Amino acid sequence: MWRSRSLREELLKAKAVSGVQLKWMSTVMCFGDGSQGAVGSPVGVGLDAYEPTPVPALPSDIVSVHAGHYHSLALSSHGHLWAWGRNNEAQLGRGPSSRESWHEPQRVKGLENVNVRGAFASGVVSGAVGDDGSVWVWGKSLRGQLGLGKHVTQAILPTKLQSLSAQNVAKVSFGWGHALARTVDGKLFAWGYSADGRIGKMGNQFQISPLESQSHSPNNSQLSSSDLEAAENQVLQGMEQENNMPIIWEPRLVEELHGLHVLDIACGLDHSLILCRDGLLLSCGSNVYGQLGRTKTDMGFFPVEMSFSPIFIAAGLGHSLAICQLGESNGIVGTTNIASWGWNLSSQLGRGGDGKIPSLIDALDGENPVSISAGRAHSLALTSKGELWVWGSGKSGRLGLASSVDQMEPFSLDSFEGFQILQAVSGFDHNLVLVAG
Repeated sequence: MWRSRSLREELLKAKAVSGVQLKWMSTVMCFGDGSQGAVGSPVGVGLDAYEPTPVPALPSDIVSVHAGHYHSLALSSHGHLWAWGRNNEAQLGRGPSSRESWHEPQRVKGLENVNVRGAFASGVVSGAVGDDGSVWVWGKSLRGQLGLGKHVTQAILPTKLQSLSAQNVAKVSFGWGHALARTVDGKLFAWGYSADGRIGKMGNQFQISPLESQSHSPNNSQLSSSDLEAAENQVLQGMEQENNMPIIWEPRLVEELHGLHVLDIACGLDHSLILCRDGLLLSCGSNVYGQLGRTKTDMGFFPVEMSFSPIFIAAGLGHSLAICQLGESNGIVGTTNIASWGWNLSSQLGRGGDGKIPSLIDALDGENPVSISAGRAHSLALTSKGELWVWGSGKSGRLGLASSVDQMEPFSLDSFEGFQILQAVSGFDHNLVLVAG
């Protein structure tokens, strides 16, 4: 029996409107900040969805969903990619369109001859991987995130990354200005904004982001009111310096990881996580919030300091998550839990303690999480039982709890009782959940 009759009625209504006969099907549900249209606006253009709500106008054969910072992507079983949400930077792949239509899911143009098998997104750029391992990108980025060549900052429609044409790419991950790509045979390629070593040592030397070095200087940690003007001037100077940003304009092989086989990648806003074979987890980039999970502050790739065996990773704006394989627990071998570290202002770590040290989330002990996702200041986990757990900032309904209250510890969301949850992902402030039922 359905826990929420209204939710079931909305689902049936959405399918009736689309004219699809009721049988086994998949449906994309959304909740969270709708100001940019990323939730598909079934509750009204620009309004927030405080409870899981079906996204209308999508086909019933969606097999995966992907959340950018402010827009959403959905992939069908036929290899067709759909997009909705923010389009200021042409990240929807549909060319110029009126703001009123951004919230409406539409097929991405220019991929008609590509059988898409994966999709990825940041705040200003979207990407797709074809079944032949090709990578396609579109959007607008002044930081080289498109990877299309020197000073190419915009692609209105999907454009193939020719520099990766000889590679069989399995996954791409975007930060705010940098990008990583993992190949099927475990190689790592990187491009975009390279400051703070977020893509390793690209070029001749590491460079520190002017904004980060000045905004987070120890001398600025406790400013009096008389110092505010000076601090503002420092930030403005930093922004001017960023006009000469260190940028890698096309994907390059990360030579530092020669001999290592990369299994998974995750980009936060300005940091990166790289999971290698044998459980080696590396981090690089900004460590302002402790999101690198290590006391070694040198720039570049260094191991995250944890005693657990990570098998899956996720990165938010300033926090990091890893599903870890544990030893025997209560007689059960092979249980999992989540280690978290980094920024914890809104309880997005799901635990107390020192955020700079990776630690397990006690509230999820015994729940066996199988997938995780991290937003700006909230987190999601899907368990082997098919339960969705949420925690962190509840602003704009991003936890799906019908309120804006923060959740200090993981909480099981019962709105999906009666559904089979296939996937759950978070953007900055919104979430997408793919269900079958």
